[in-house]
Amino acid sequence: MSHELDRSRLPDQVDSVAPAAFAHGFSRRDMLRLSGLGFGSLALQALLAGERATAASAQALDLRPKAPHFPPRARAVIMLMQNGGPSQMELFEPKPELEKHHGKQHSLKVEMFQAGSEQNTLMKSVFPFRKYGQSGMELAEIIPHIGSVVDDICLVRSMYTEHANHTEALVMFNTGKIFQGKPALGSWISYALGTENQNLPAYVVLRDPAGYNTSGSLTWSSAWLPALYRGTEFSSQGAPILNLKPFRPQPAGAQADDLDFLARLNRQHQRGYPRDSELETRIQNYELAARMQLAAGELVDISQETAATRKLYGLDNPETQGYGLRCLMARKLVEAGVRFVQIFPKPFQPWDTHSKTKEELSAICGACDQPSAALITDLKQRGLLDSTVVLWSGEFGRLPVSQNGTGRDHNRNAFSLFLAGGGFKAGHIHGATDEVGYRSVVDRVSVPDLHATILNQLGLDHRTLTYEHSGREESLTDAPVSGAKVVGQLLAQSAGSVVG
Repeated sequence: MSHELDRSRLPDQVDSVAPAAFAHGFSRRDMLRLSGLGFGSLALQALLAGERATAASAQALDLRPKAPHFPPRARAVIMLMQNGGPSQMELFEPKPELEKHHGKQHSLKVEMFQAGSEQNTLMKSVFPFRKYGQSGMELAEIIPHIGSVVDDICLVRSMYTEHANHTEALVMFNTGKIFQGKPALGSWISYALGTENQNLPAYVVLRDPAGYNTSGSLTWSSAWLPALYRGTEFSSQGAPILNLKPFRPQPAGAQADDLDFLARLNRQHQRGYPRDSELETRIQNYELAARMQLAAGELVDISQETAATRKLYGLDNPETQGYGLRCLMARKLVEAGVRFVQIFPKPFQPWDTHSKTKEELSAICGACDQPSAALITDLKQRGLLDSTVVLWSGEFGRLPVSQNGTGRDHNRNAFSLFLAGGGFKAGHIHGATDEVGYRSVVDRVSVPDLHATILNQLGLDHRTLTYEHSGREESLTDAPVSGAKVVGQLLAQSAGSVVG
C-alpha cells in the first residue's frame, strides 16, 4: 500500500499548510487543525486562550506605574461629578430666545421624562448672565467663583448622552455604557497606568459622608476588571478609610505582626490556586490596606495647610466646608501620586431641579461654586494644573420648557461641562445648542468622545486600551462601533498626540 498523501481526499484547509509540512510529516498542531473537522484545533485554541487570559490577568494585577502608549500631557484626573443634571441654560449658556419668548408655546417636539411638564411652554433662565475674565466668557451670576477662573477652563456647550434617567445616565457618563456592569473611567485609567504612590490606591472616591449619589458605587465599579482597580472610598470625616484600623487599641507592633502572619498565610494558600486572579487581588488589597494605614491619615490632616488655603476652599463657612474639604483632599491626593479622584456633592441628586429651580440651584451652587474654583486655583498655584485634568459635569442637562411652572425636566440631548488643565484649551468655548437650548447642534461631543479625549491627554489610545473579557476584547469607548473620537478642537496646540 502506498504511503503517499492523496491530496484529493484531504479537507480544503490543507492548501493553507506549507508544502514543507508534508515533506517532513504533520506537526501536532497541523494534525489537530486538519482532523476531526478541526474540533481538536478549537479545543487547543480554547486552552491557549485560557493560558493567555491567566497570564494577562496576572500581569494586570499590578498598581506599579505603567508606561502610556505615547508621551502624555497629564498624569492625573479629578472628576467633580455634579449628579442630578445641572441646567445648562441656567448656568453656562445664555439663550436670548428663551428670554424673548418666555411663557410662550414652542413648536419644538421635546422628550418629556417626568409627569407635570407643561407641554412646550418656554421658560427663561432664572439667573442673569455676565461676561467674566479676559476671554469674556458668559456665565450665570450665581457661579461667580467659577466665573473668576474662566480663563483657565474649556467650556463645552454641546454635550449629549444616551439616556434621560439618572441611573442610566450616571452609569453612561462614568462607564461609557447605559447598562450596568462595565468598568468606570477611573478603573480603566488605573488599569492602564497604575499609581505613582504604592501606599495609596490609584482610584479614590470622595463622597459626602451623609450618603450616596443616585447610582451609588455603580459609578466607580471596576466590573470585570480586577477589583484592584475599583474606586476606593475615602471619608472626609473621622478615619479616612473605614475598617482600616483596629476597633480596640493594640500593643505596639502587634498589628504589624498580625498583618505579616496573614500575608504569609495568604501566599501559602495562593500556591494551591495559582490562576485565581480574585485571590491575588484580595491579597494585594490587604497589603495595600496595611500600607495605607500610615499614608491615608496625612490626607485628612489639614493642620499643615495655611489659613489662606483653608479660606480659599471655604472651610471657614458651613455652607462650603464639606465640599471644600473634599476638593482640598483631591488636591492632596493627586499631589501624593493618586491617578484618579472622583468627588460627589451632597447625597442623592442635588442638581435635580424639577420644581423650584431658583431656590434649589442657589443652594447647590452656594455649596459647590467656591470649592470648585478653589481647586483649579490651588492646582495652578502649585504647578499641578498643567498635569492634572479637572472635569466638572453632570450626567445630562435640562429642558428649555417649564415643569411645574418653575422647574425643568431632564434632557439627554444637550448639556454643558467644563475641563481645566491637562492640555485642554484655556478660556475656550466649544460648540452650541439650538436657539432654545434643547439639542446640541454645533460641534457635538458624545460621552465616548469625552472619554477618548481624556485618555488621549493621559497618553492612552482609546482604541488599543483593551481587556479580554468572556472571549472579547473590551474597551472603554468600544471604538469603532461607537464612533468615538478624540476631539482635537478642545486641546491646546502643544497638547501632544491626537490619536483619533
